[in-house]
Amino acid sequence: MSELFASQPPPPVVILAGGFGTRVSHLLPGLPKPMAPVAGRPFVEWVVRFFARQGCTEFVLSTGYLSDVIAAHFLRQPVDRVHVTCRPETTPLGTAGGFLNCIQEAPKSDDAWLVVNGDSLIFADPRPLIASLSAGRTDAALLGLTLDDASRYGTLELGAQDRLAAFREKRNGGGVINTGVYAFTGAAIRAMPVARPLSFEADVFPALAATGRVAVTRTTAAFLDIGTPASLAEAERFITQNQREFFP
Repeated sequence: MSELFASQPPPPVVILAGGFGTRVSHLLPGLPKPMAPVAGRPFVEWVVRFFARQGCTEFVLSTGYLSDVIAAHFLRQPVDRVHVTCRPETTPLGTAGGFLNCIQEAPKSDDAWLVVNGDSLIFADPRPLIASLSAGRTDAALLGLTLDDASRYGTLELGAQDRLAAFREKRNGGGVINTGVYAFTGAAIRAMPVARPLSFEADVFPALAATGRVAVTRTTAAFLDIGTPASLAEAERFITQNQREFFP
């Protein structure tokens, strides 16, 4: 196990891999976006391998569109020394709804869960994100990326001590963007609404932010999402030039 979680067990990871990927679907016939072939493996497998290198061993994939394609891959080609399961949604549940669908059979506890996207990857140490949950005033934590040009993304409005205040729409200039890497306490999970579909960005985080109990951990680590044709074309270079970041 990586030293990153030497002082505490690594959290289980839910990977959100259920989107349609409409902007790149014409480049991926018969494949969901997280299964885009990159450097000899599906992109979502690189996500698993990155977090496996951090010491994580339990992964649950929230799948939707062409979910059988994702499940079949990990059955045929499992990643050594980690456990990957897929939990499909039969109706659209939203990002937070898909997460809750993945963990509904897990024992109720106060242990942390880590949530990441299956179509993006950031080479940032997740340990500070998890550690921030034990500070006593934090129910959830979000990894934010500082960019000189954040115009492609919505940005995060931060309050005192880097607490999340709000999500803001796209605008020109620099800012801190949401990388889609989250950590939640058991208490925060149990307090999430039962309505479906349920969105992290539109429903869960605004409610939590109003309490002042969402910490934002900033990073400048290398980041890529494969949501556009241009960024998908960058994926091969991004992965091959960063092989040291992955579990063998």
